[in-house]
Amino acid sequence: MIEGDDHALARALEAILFAAEVPLSLAELTRHVGERGDLVPTLRALAQSYAPRGINLVERGGRWQFQTAPDLGHHLRSNRETVKKLSRAAVETLAVIAYHEPVTRPEIEEIRGVAVSGGTIDVLMEAGWVRPAGRRETPGRPLQYATTPEFLAHFNLVSRRDLPGLADLKAAGLLDREPPRELPLPLGGREE
Repeated sequence: MIEGDDHALARALEAILFAAEVPLSLAELTRHVGERGDLVPTLRALAQSYAPRGINLVERGGRWQFQTAPDLGHHLRSNRETVKKLSRAAVETLAVIAYHEPVTRPEIEEIRGVAVSGGTIDVLMEAGWVRPAGRRETPGRPLQYATTPEFLAHFNLVSRRDLPGLADLKAAGLLDREPPRELPLPLGGREE
């Protein structure tokens, strides 16, 4: 239970987060409530008090927000959402950006081994999962891409560190368990 000055701070944070249109960072919350020390313990206590309720206080990518409890979301949908599947190219491009951000289009193409159409990145930006992340300080100054807090929220990740690692992907059967065998050499026994 939150008591005393912490109770007043918790009430202020609760009101600010409830009224916020977008998730708020610690810096943004501090601007609203003033310098009152470390807000994180109070936010965590508040999140814990909301854990069994219909709405939860969660941190996603360093930003705090209220969201419907995961097991109750189906009650809020008055009609069925149209589910659009991402193309394989879009899924691969999103994975490259998530694991290598910030990354440029030429780097994505090098990793995937094929050209990336502008439409693929546009689809990911329209979904709110990818954003421009400045320009690389190299010749031509290519645009870099990174994931967004919406990406983290959609995939229920606190941060990119929660992305599955190589061992997790292999265990799930999403990657070959053994590296591909090398192709046999041409008849001369030498590489050309």
